[in-house]
Amino acid sequence: MQLTRTSFTIAVILAGVFTFSGCHKKTAQATPPPAPAPPAPTATLAANPAVIEQGLATTLTWQTNNATDINIDGVGVVTASGSRTVTPDSSITYTLTAKGPGGTKDASTRVTVNARVAHAPTPSISDEDLFARNVKDVLFDYDKSEIRQDQAPSAQGDAAFLAQHPAIKVVVEGHCDDRGSEEYNLALGTSRAESLKRALLQHGVSADRIKTVSYGKERPFCSEDNDACWQRNRADHLAFAR
Repeated sequence: MQLTRTSFTIAVILAGVFTFSGCHKKTAQATPPPAPAPPAPTATLAANPAVIEQGLATTLTWQTNNATDINIDGVGVVTASGSRTVTPDSSITYTLTAKGPGGTKDASTRVTVNARVAHAPTPSISDEDLFARNVKDVLFDYDKSEIRQDQAPSAQGDAAFLAQHPAIKVVVEGHCDDRGSEEYNLALGTSRAESLKRALLQHGVSADRIKTVSYGKERPFCSEDNDACWQRNRADHLAFAR
């Protein structure tokens, strides 16, 4: 009887041990997340100017990221970013290929090359042509040889032109309208020519570049008998000295 109770007690203890052991499960090992994929390359390529004449140059400019191998067709291996001057003979599309751990990226730009146009040479302008375009006559009042206030800008402009062209010499011609005697008008024409000469000297034109002559009423610019015509004839005319 005593043996039976002992055996029963042992059986209960063993059953409890087995039951307790069955409640403990093994802890599962954590799996690390996968490594992130490397970033994909980016690339840009531009040409400035994009349209050129044959024989002229353009500049390629590029920018890349996440790339370890960068190549431009027709140029070769290049750095991650930069610029390069090229002179293509004909129209061409430049393509940049950027390769990296994350893949490949292409960028392109088109350069149009037009046939060179033969430009006609610009004809040179002679000193005499420049003189004729820039020098102005100075007008006078009736029977007067002083330069009028409204004519002072013309005299100053003539002096400025001569100062800028020191090789040019000038003849100041004194003219009058047809009223009065020939002798009187010759003297008046001389006074008018000398008056403009003094103005040119005051503005820095050297005396050896200026000659004066009086034509009086011998060479009128206008032959009508009216105030407008007489005014045109009362003038100092500047002539190019050959």
